[in-house]
Formats: sequence, structure tokens, C-alpha cells
Amino acid sequence: MALRRISRQWLPAALTSGPAAVWLTCFLLLPLLIIGGVSFLTRGDYGELQLPFTLTSYRRLLGFGELGFEPLYPLILLRSVLMGAVTALACVLAGLPLAFFIARLPSRFKTPALMLVLIPFWTNLLIRTYAWQILLSPDGWFSRIAQLLGLVDAGEALYPGPGAVLVAMVCDFLPFLVLPLYASVEKIDWTLAEAAMDLGANRVEVFRHALLPQILPGLIAGVILVFLPATGQFVIPDLLGGAKTAMLGNAIQQQFGQSRDWPFGAAIALVALLLVLAGLWFFGRWASRHDEELV
Repeated sequence: MALRRISRQWLPAALTSGPAAVWLTCFLLLPLLIIGGVSFLTRGDYGELQLPFTLTSYRRLLGFGELGFEPLYPLILLRSVLMGAVTALACVLAGLPLAFFIARLPSRFKTPALMLVLIPFWTNLLIRTYAWQILLSPDGWFSRIAQLLGLVDAGEALYPGPGAVLVAMVCDFLPFLVLPLYASVEKIDWTLAEAAMDLGANRVEVFRHALLPQILPGLIAGVILVFLPATGQFVIPDLLGGAKTAMLGNAIQQQFGQSRDWPFGAAIALVALLLVLAGLWFFGRWASRHDEELV
């Protein structure tokens, strides 16, 4: 009887969640375990994987190489996290007013407005990045305006550099924040804002205590959707950043490509994953505490 009861309980669960569990195990967990094992191997003279197991790749990632301390890869890690955080912050500053603007439009204009937000997705990311090269070139009107304002010398372009990377990344990832944020803004109970204003709250207090708790789930989801891909982006930094703006994605691509140093590339990938997960964990803790304070 006990076995029959257990089978009745586990059989529906296995049929419903079993395929998803097998898929995640085969295409997520096992590749991560393989990458983790490769990161402790040694690179051969011709790029082959060989024993012994060693921590050389992780020591090199921390900057301790054969010739002493070299801060190249610690700076790449820091640059990637900072660029992802700054991109997410810029998307929040640009996406908040845009989401509220679309939500306050008449019903017949909301769908066209959302389509305008989604139009960049109709074009390949690589094509959009090459378009930014044209716009930020010495003859582009962005560069001409910067030349008139004295921000750059005559005949110079706005790329390569971190500014060009940031502008392109914000434009490319802004829809990832606007869409979930708009879904939360659309459900706002505006009577709470009216009640707060009747009680004497100013606009900042109304937004903090009446509106922000209602849109916080969509805001958190949008920040995560921007921060994750922005931290590991490599196409935009490679085409608009130059050698001095290399990020984690560029380092991983180089090690698995030209350098054929798979153990070091695997170590970079694992450390990057841990950094992103740690950032998400701290952000989730901060968001939950902030939500409790707002309530």
C-alpha cells in the first residue's frame, strides 16, 4: 500500500517535471560540471587538455602569473561588473519615464508605442552594432555635435571607448527593462497615489511609498534581464570598445578561440558565473529589505 501510494504521488510529478529536469541536467548541469573539470586541467604545448589538475588558471585570473602580479584579468572582471551595473542603472533612468509614459497613453496608442520599443529586436545585434560605428564615426552627426561642443577634437570619432560601449548597450538592452516594468506600471492602483497626495505627501514621497512598492517586481525583473547579458556581452565591446574595453565575454572568446587555452577560459567562465550569481543574490537581498522598508 505504501509503495502504491508513493507511486501515485511521484508518477504525475515525474511525467510533468521529469522532461524539464532531464533537459536541465543534460544541457545545463552537465556542461557546467564539464567546464568546472576543464578549468582545473593543464594546457598542453599545442592547446590540448592534459593532467595534472592544478589551480594555475584561477591564480592567473587573480593576477598571479609566471612573471609576477599582473592586474589585467582582475580589471576585466571589475570592468565587466561595473559596465553591467552602469548599463542597468542607465536603463532604469531611461526606462522608468518611458514605461510610465506608455502606460498613461490612451488604449489605442499603447500597442504602437510598445511596437516602437520592440523595433530594435527586428534587426540583428551585429547589424545594430555596425550601425553605431557609422553613427559614432568622425563623419557621424553624434561626433559632429561632440566636436562642436569641444568634447572631441576635429576629425575624431566617439569610438572606440567605454562611452560608445555604454551608449550601444543601453540602447540594445533598454527593451529588456521597459517591457517587464511596463507590465507592473500598467497594474498600478492610482488611488493609493491620490490618497498619499491628499495626506500631504509630495511627489517624491508618493513615488517612494505608493508607486515604487507596486512596480518593484517588474523593476527587479528588468534589472536582472539587463545586468546578466550586459555583464557577459562581447560583440559590442569588441566592435566599439577596442582593446582597452575588453570584458568577460571577450576574454572567454579569446581563450577558447585564438589562444586555445581552454582551462583558463573555463576558469573565467565559472568565475564570471559566480560573480553574476553573487551580484543577483545581493541585489535580491537588498530589494527584499527595501521592499519591507517601503511597506
